[in-house]
Amino acid sequence: MTTATIAAPTTTPTTAVPYRFFDARVVRTRSLGPSMARITFGGGCLKDFVSGGRDQRIKLFLPHPGQTAPVVPVEAGESWFPVWRAMDPAVRGIMRSYTVRGQRRDPDEIDVDFALHHDGGPAARWAARAEAGDRVTLLGPVVEDNGGIDFRPPPGTDWVLISGDETALPAIAGILEWLPAGLPAKVWLEVQHAQDIQELRTAANAEITWLVRNTVSPGTPRSAPLVDAVRATGLPSGTPYAWIAGEAGTVKEMRRHLVRERGFDRKAVTFTGYWRLGACEEQLVEEAVSGARPKAED
Repeated sequence: MTTATIAAPTTTPTTAVPYRFFDARVVRTRSLGPSMARITFGGGCLKDFVSGGRDQRIKLFLPHPGQTAPVVPVEAGESWFPVWRAMDPAVRGIMRSYTVRGQRRDPDEIDVDFALHHDGGPAARWAARAEAGDRVTLLGPVVEDNGGIDFRPPPGTDWVLISGDETALPAIAGILEWLPAGLPAKVWLEVQHAQDIQELRTAANAEITWLVRNTVSPGTPRSAPLVDAVRATGLPSGTPYAWIAGEAGTVKEMRRHLVRERGFDRKAVTFTGYWRLGACEEQLVEEAVSGARPKAED
């Protein structure tokens, strides 16, 4: 079977995101299962939005109840975050980070998939009732190679390991579509219901394992199906690269397993806690704003 390795990038990854604010409206919504909804955004200004694919991250600003549009800083320069932070929390746009699931031209549209069930926070509630015409603001890139992309396998990578729960599903789907043909990939995805399983497109030589929690709550202590599944599986030889995301405690345990028990180079493991058991959405945002969120350690 033909395999592929990751070649050296043709451009140098940037460390700062060239970005701007984009005013957009909901074009349509679609259920992807009990735990996920796809919302398509449109707007003339999206002609300048440029996604780098993979796990492309953007900031989404939502209006508070009673507002017709989110309140955001006037400019998207280097000072936008302290300006937004200084605004009245009851007035400033509700900010969340999401992954671009898809982008199209003519007309210019962006798809964002929302996990609906974790804590019932304002973003999940908004997504559950979103309708065509609802206004939002996106903070996104205007160049393809930008700092909102974390999946960056180094040159010489022979195979990749990818792991995440449904909050990471949009990013994992984008990564799989980006992987070169024939590249070996071991993928584990955890979802709440069997109906949440999606058909994922990829040209890679990907082995995808779906884990269904059913009645078990996500991130439940002593129940780590993702870690258990990886621990019980033999892994390919060669130089690996891992990308893991989802509940922060599970991500931390998975990284420890890969580094300590499987011998992965720490620099070859990209890990992100999208949410944390016991913390609501607003707590995590406040920690991010204040810089108080604890960092994962080995």
